[in-house]
Amino acid sequence: MRKLYIGNKNYSSWSMRPWVLLRQAGIPFEEVRVRFDSFDASSQFKQTLAGLTPTGKVPVLQDDTLLIWDTLAIAEYLAEQHPEKKLWPADKAARARARSVCAEMHAGFSALRSHCPQNIEASLPEVGALIWPDHPAVRADVQRLVAMWSDLLQAHGGPLLFGDFTIADAYYAPVCMRLTTYSLPVPPAIAAYVERVAALPGVAAWISDARAEQDFRAFEEPYRLKR
Repeated sequence: MRKLYIGNKNYSSWSMRPWVLLRQAGIPFEEVRVRFDSFDASSQFKQTLAGLTPTGKVPVLQDDTLLIWDTLAIAEYLAEQHPEKKLWPADKAARARARSVCAEMHAGFSALRSHCPQNIEASLPEVGALIWPDHPAVRADVQRLVAMWSDLLQAHGGPLLFGDFTIADAYYAPVCMRLTTYSLPVPPAIAAYVERVAALPGVAAWISDARAEQDFRAFEEPYRLKR
């Protein structure tokens, strides 16, 4: 059976993407959780991943002797291996656009990721209220998300970005978590999309596990000293 190496569910947004994709699509896999630690070369985290990935990071998908350590590469591999799951849109133009928005997430939105780190268990509206006026780059990232999602939802009729669930929804699921944790302002239609994503069985299962984790990592919590 395939193995997916992931980090702490509460914090690891990159791990969340392929895990949600596999779970929501009903593709069997074994989860291997590698707890976040100091990330020093001699740490348990780095030692566990040694030999699995040259980057020393999660996620990593292991399929027999094949190792894949990039989230987009994992998504493409799963789409190739399971065409029946229709992980990309069937329409050629929609499929190209879905790949484009996933690549945009992969390479962009650095301000949102930096200033609003994933923390599913937390509720930090007061932090979001400080970040929003102080960081125009965060506002620009959210404005881009609103424009993108609004266009896609309108073009494809919802309820998800390309109608049915695709890799694009899995890819933006961690963004939905950030918008919720920090209560960043978005229009009602976008807030409704965020709620629909959170209600997907694969996403809901990840959220439940993240909240149950109770593994406080101080370096991942720049805004809180304790629960």
